[in-house]
Amino acid sequence: MHRQLADIIRADIASGRLKPGQALPSETRLMQQYELGRVAVRQALGVLRSEGLIVTVKREGSHVRPQLPVERVVIEGEAEVSARMPSPEERKELNIPEGVPVFVIKQPRKRERVLAADRTTLVWDNSQQARNPER
Repeated sequence: MHRQLADIIRADIASGRLKPGQALPSETRLMQQYELGRVAVRQALGVLRSEGLIVTVKREGSHVRPQLPVERVVIEGEAEVSARMPSPEERKELNIPEGVPVFVIKQPRKRERVLAADRTTLVWDNSQQARNPER
């Protein structure tokens, strides 16, 4: 049952019926509206939090996660890029809600960079490849 409720709320977010920053109905209201128990409602909200679609604050309830500006990061030269879930320390440092992965960029002779994947677009600079096609 909780997956069905998560699907309904996810569809409302995707369609724009629930907008970024907008409060979701309270747990009590969701229980009444969908004739579910508190456990099922909390599980549904947990699924949506783990997907990074909503944020929940004690005594304030759950809200659709606001959309953040996206930063374009140009990657020049050789690079290894991977995606993973952040550590608790990285989540705190980067202000990343539960369910949002990070990009990890490793380049020779440069410090490893960890970037929030929900607000980063990676762009490769192909100008070096064009000048040096043997790479």
